[in-house]
Amino acid sequence: MDARRDQRPDESRQAQLDRNLIELLNELRVTGTGIQVLLAFLLIVPFNTGYKHTDDFEHVVYFVALLSIAAATVLLIAPSVHHRLLFRQHERAFIIDLANSLAVAGMGFLAIGLIAIMVLLSAVVIGGLAAAIVGVLVSLIVGGLWFGIPSARRTRGG
Repeated sequence: MDARRDQRPDESRQAQLDRNLIELLNELRVTGTGIQVLLAFLLIVPFNTGYKHTDDFEHVVYFVALLSIAAATVLLIAPSVHHRLLFRQHERAFIIDLANSLAVAGMGFLAIGLIAIMVLLSAVVIGGLAAAIVGVLVSLIVGGLWFGIPSARRTRGG
C-alpha cells in the first residue's frame, strides 16, 4: 500500500501510523470474537457422541475446518502480539505492514474454515449433494464479498 495515498493533508506521518494502527487493531478485535466461537465449536465436536457416526469425508472436512480456523486464529492474533512485544520500539510502520499481510492471510484461512464448516454441517444434516451445493454457494458469497469486491475496486484504482 502506498502510505502517501492514505495520509491526510493535515496529518503527520506519526499521526497517520497511529491512526492506521488503531484502525487495524479495531478490525482485528471484531474478527477475534468470531474466530474464538468457531474454534471453540470445532474443538468440542470430536467429543460429541454424534461424531462417531460421521464418515471419512466428514472427518476430513472437519479436520480442514479445524486446521484452517486454527491457522486463522494464529495469524489474526499475531499483530496484537507483535504490537505488545515491539511497544515503544519505534516499529509502528513495520507492525502495520506486517499486520496487514497477516490479517489478509488470516481472513483467507477463516474463509476456508467457514466454508468447510458449512460443508460439514450440510453433509451431516442433509447429505452429499447438499454439501457440494452449499460449499460452492458459500465459497462464491464469502469469496465475492470478502475478496472479490475489494480486489475489483483496488484493480480499478479506487
